[in-house]
Amino acid sequence: MELADIRNELEKTARRLTDFRGSLDLEEKEARIAELENEMTHPDFWNDQQAAQGVINETNVLKEIVGELAELNDSYENLDLTFELVKEESDEELQAELEEEIMVLSKKMNEFELQLLLSEEYDSKNAILELHPGAGGTESQDWGSMLLRMYTRWGEKRGFKVETLDYLPGDEAGIKSVTLLFKGHNAYGYLKAEKGVHRLVRISPFDSSGRRHTSFVSCEVMPEFDETINIEIRTEDLRIDTYRATGAGGQHINTTDSAVRITHLPTGVVVTCQSERSQIKNKAQAMKLLQAKLYQREIEQQQADLDEIRGEQKENGWGSQIRSYVFHPYSMVKDHRTSTESGNVQGVMDGDIDQFIDAYLRSKL
Repeated sequence: MELADIRNELEKTARRLTDFRGSLDLEEKEARIAELENEMTHPDFWNDQQAAQGVINETNVLKEIVGELAELNDSYENLDLTFELVKEESDEELQAELEEEIMVLSKKMNEFELQLLLSEEYDSKNAILELHPGAGGTESQDWGSMLLRMYTRWGEKRGFKVETLDYLPGDEAGIKSVTLLFKGHNAYGYLKAEKGVHRLVRISPFDSSGRRHTSFVSCEVMPEFDETINIEIRTEDLRIDTYRATGAGGQHINTTDSAVRITHLPTGVVVTCQSERSQIKNKAQAMKLLQAKLYQREIEQQQADLDEIRGEQKENGWGSQIRSYVFHPYSMVKDHRTSTESGNVQGVMDGDIDQFIDAYLRSKL
């Protein structure tokens, strides 16, 4: 990279930082932080724990945004000083280091920009993700367990806390279904990009003839709602069943009927939870899941007139996939909505899916 190119990159970075500051209205955010921190000092602050937690969460989010922008600005100023040294001393090693750091800063700014774009009503909430293998028995169920691993690893890399709310193992391998809860700021904003059917093409390890198989798993994503969302659920509309919990590798297995299944009779919506050893806690979590599903159902019915029901969600089979993962006869992962591709299949299966999420979210702007 020539010095003129480096200067252009730094100038472009400076303009982006100026745009960030203008769109964020830092003075307003800093004033809001001060207001919230003052609220936390009141003696009766913890009288309403739910409201108190809301204040703390808002404060943390605002501080994170302001703090990240300050870090980006400091990084830019350091790079600008380094550029002046490179010009004066013609140090090739220092120039190579500068070029690398500019690329790192550009990536960080892209991530920061994407966070700012997640501004829809429920983007900031926790996310509930469900995986349901399609037709194909063991083959599809094994594909479900591979996606379970992929999303778990992605969540951990992102710093989200990932909890298993419900797990139904496959007959021979894999899973019949799984429900995960991703806890963290903007979890739903990111994961809503994963909603749809995921297709796998590979030589089946379960086929003694070594034939190529195609498998499908549908991924459902919804925000986790708190008590501030009011969905009327009548007791007489519910059928509540309890059963003995099961789990992968002996996890969550106990000797009491602690797992809970709730059926909403008017709609036929079914939710289950077995993550806790307490039946009471499982029931409370299952009610949250039901609330989220009914709320999403309500929204989808409103969107039906605009032909936007469930975004890209389609039938769990041929021709309906949002993304294909091809292991054979070549290695490629392709998102059919944005045409984003990656030849690093193993990296994707290890949780490196941000490029697909980023491209999809930006395509919706």
